[in-house]
Amino acid sequence: MKKYLLDYAFLIPFAATVVALDQWTKWLVRTHLAFQELWAPWDWLLPYARIVHWKNSGAAFGMLQGFGGIFTLLSILVSLAILYFFPQVPRKDWTLRLAMGLQLGGALGNLVDRLTTGYVIDFISVGTFPVFNVADASISIGVAVLLLGVWLQEKRQKTGEDPTAQETLDPNFPGEMPGE
Repeated sequence: MKKYLLDYAFLIPFAATVVALDQWTKWLVRTHLAFQELWAPWDWLLPYARIVHWKNSGAAFGMLQGFGGIFTLLSILVSLAILYFFPQVPRKDWTLRLAMGLQLGGALGNLVDRLTTGYVIDFISVGTFPVFNVADASISIGVAVLLLGVWLQEKRQKTGEDPTAQETLDPNFPGEMPGE
């Protein structure tokens, strides 16, 4: 049990920080901007970057509008999967652990919106890119970190730098590499 607490001692506070930042920024937008209202600190910035109060009933970046119920269920399933598998990730695999923390925080941040309002508040608008929020950015950065980690691990395996990379996990000690 102590080992699980140690594993979750990173994941839970990290994901909670992402959720708190996401919810705080969404609160700022809801309380200071009317729906669809734009704001930028300088007028010359408006064509490039702005804050806009937007409601999203679909997936990240405004895709699949109207499928919020499916994404609510998907957020719950992804969050539960991350919570289940996180202790099985070797502590040395910081990229996967970081990616899972970012993705859990992002999934829960948007889940809070879906459960409380039925839609997600999006507000970051850059150029012609779809409007997004901190939770969406966290999920996207988590995917990028995950891909970076896979690339680094493959590189280490090819150069022989990481002799334990090919070993499998001991099922009796989730989260630890054999020999730790």
